[in-house]
Amino acid sequence: MNKIAFYGLLFLGILVASCVPTKDLIYLQDKDSSTNKPVISEVNKKPYRIQANDVLIVNIKTIDPTLSEMFTPTNSNTQRVQSEQALYFEGFSVNDHGNIRIPVLGEVNVLGYTLDEVRLNIEQKLLDEYFKKEANLFVSVRLAGLRYTINGEVASPGSKVLYVERVSILDAVANAGDITVTGDRKNVVIVRQYPHGIEMHTVDLTSRDVLSSPYFYLQPNDYILVNPLKEKSWGTGTTGLQSLATIISVLSLVTTLIILIQR
Repeated sequence: MNKIAFYGLLFLGILVASCVPTKDLIYLQDKDSSTNKPVISEVNKKPYRIQANDVLIVNIKTIDPTLSEMFTPTNSNTQRVQSEQALYFEGFSVNDHGNIRIPVLGEVNVLGYTLDEVRLNIEQKLLDEYFKKEANLFVSVRLAGLRYTINGEVASPGSKVLYVERVSILDAVANAGDITVTGDRKNVVIVRQYPHGIEMHTVDLTSRDVLSSPYFYLQPNDYILVNPLKEKSWGTGTTGLQSLATIISVLSLVTTLIILIQR
């Protein structure tokens, strides 16, 4: 009888321990309060500073279209592809020295500057060397999509490009097909490049506090790593039913071996 109780408790303990708790799967939980107050989080996002290998889209417009075309790459005039991906190939790539090459203007240093600062710099250079104020000069500068890489416990790992101005960590996870049941949502790692080197940051996607984190919004070339929960290493299954089936199989095998040994 004692053996039956022992194995019963052991079976129950393994079954419970091998299941992933619901609280580890739910995003944006209010862990500090039991009230259902609406969440208001201040947007905590510093202007992005351009790095090497970024691709910029630079548009220069004036009242004279012929003059505007002087500063546009030839291939983008003759072969326009009607897709968002075309922006990437029509853009200006930032080389290892932090420069982009614009027709007529030549080399323009952009490394470490914000998009707004680059726009003002190009505008001033054009007004100083090529145009007067009467030309109604208009310059826009933006990134040709935001590229990031996500790996680990997600449905669709790999490098992704989203053609929007701003991407949150939740957007990136959703675009990768969500984190699997055995993925650790409490310790999602973001590897980020800075001018001084590479840093690693951790965010907890199960807490609402992530909304006010300085790492909630991604930067180009971020690397996201979702590590597995310890339940995965036990190999008992991702759900209670799978764990139960695995444990029953193991116990059946053990029972069979004991019977064979006693014969």
